[in-house]
Amino acid sequence: MSVMEMDLPVGPQVTPRDWQPPARKPIEGRLVRLEPIDPARHGVALHAASREAPEIWTYMPYGPFDGAEALVAWQQSFCLGDDPLFFAVCDAESGEPRGMVSFLRIVPAMGVIEIGHIWFAPSLQRTPMATEAIFLLMREAFDGLGYRRLEWKCNDLNEKSKAAALRFGFSFEGVFRQHLIVKGRNRDSAWFALLDKDWPRVKANFERWLDPGNFDAAGDQRVSLRSLNAPA
Repeated sequence: MSVMEMDLPVGPQVTPRDWQPPARKPIEGRLVRLEPIDPARHGVALHAASREAPEIWTYMPYGPFDGAEALVAWQQSFCLGDDPLFFAVCDAESGEPRGMVSFLRIVPAMGVIEIGHIWFAPSLQRTPMATEAIFLLMREAFDGLGYRRLEWKCNDLNEKSKAAALRFGFSFEGVFRQHLIVKGRNRDSAWFALLDKDWPRVKANFERWLDPGNFDAAGDQRVSLRSLNAPA
């Protein structure tokens, strides 16, 4: 009797698709515009933004940078490839770069992609602009590319990043112990993921939260994204 004839449990059938890697192109939002990193255009402004919050480099495998030239040189050597694919998070109105995000660990053959290398200047942190920046990447992964799995990984000590993943609708999948060595230290990595079947609900929650009507005259949210994306 063959293995197939033994009627072993297997996963659901997947219809093959010609998944493609993300393109190096801007991603437009209402509040922010994600622009593929251009060290000459974005480097100096991003260095100035990063100096406002040196703690953003605590869990990054790089940084802090001694000066704008060092950051520009790092971008030129590390940020111009296709994986990771880096974007500057720019104010849609002023064009000012205020942070960075990326796609990484891109596996078109499996329809799997990750978002990471995320850091925001204080002027961007905890704002609708920051949330929209993540939403734009998520929307591109699922609606633009048609991928089946979106991942989020972070240092297990990074409580803010883990809380953000849950707020954005990702599900916690576990901790990979001693997964990496970062700046000479062991890193346990917390893994989160969002699947294509869950995206329509999460997308609707983002759109509801980002709607201007969700904010009062003082700019305070009427309903939180965390509550909208809380597990049923």
